Amino acid sequence: QLQQQHVACQVLPERLAEGKPGQGFLSSFFTNNQKCQLMLLKTLETNPYVKLLLDAMKHSGCAVNRERHFSCEDCNGNVSGGFDASTSQIVLCQNNIRNQAHMNRVVTHELIHAFDHCRAHVNWFTDVRHLACSEVRAANLSGDCSLINEIFRLHFGLKQHHQTCVRDRAILSILAVRNISKEVAQKAVDEVFESCFNDHEPFGRIPHNKTYARYAHRDFQNRDRYYSN
Repeated sequence: QLQQQHVACQVLPERLAEGKPGQGFLSSFFTNNQKCQLMLLKTLETNPYVKLLLDAMKHSGCAVNRERHFSCEDCNGNVSGGFDASTSQIVLCQNNIRNQAHMNRVVTHELIHAFDHCRAHVNWFTDVRHLACSEVRAANLSGDCSLINEIFRLHFGLKQHHQTCVRDRAILSILAVRNISKEVAQKAVDEVFESCFNDHEPFGRIPHNKTYARYAHRDFQNRDRYYSN
């Protein structure tokens, strides 16, 4: 199931009606939209990856507002979320996000795209290498390739496993949002991989788990203090 959840960047090719409530056994208690909103709020308030990214966005002049920049929607297919560059909005697929841990990963992944959109002139639609770079960074820094996630995918024990996972996840994400061949996607990822894999902003390091993310957040908060000295 995790392998099927390709967290797409920047474009859900077809966005359905915004905020459409889901139906099901628990709909009498919470709609899909209400559950999505509650999980999003918890992620924004407690997840160290997300808290660092929110601070970095604000520091870069792109402060994030929950009501303006996040939208819980029903989505087609297995896509979990996306960053819509045309509206600077993160779309969360309320019918596909299964639990709080999944919400944490999706929000982190898409905020990395939003951060890249804020700090650089990313040609999302015209240069597949730009998309590939952001997908490499998102897979590398969001926890998508954490050991626990890879164990659930039955992928582990390989030499340079983290790099292999990042490359594979980036290619899958590109293919989820671009009508191009796998060979073209692989070529784009290979061309940018070294530089983009080693670009750890705003974390300063690869945050392999929440403890690493907390340390990275602390370091980011103290960054201006170091510079002033």
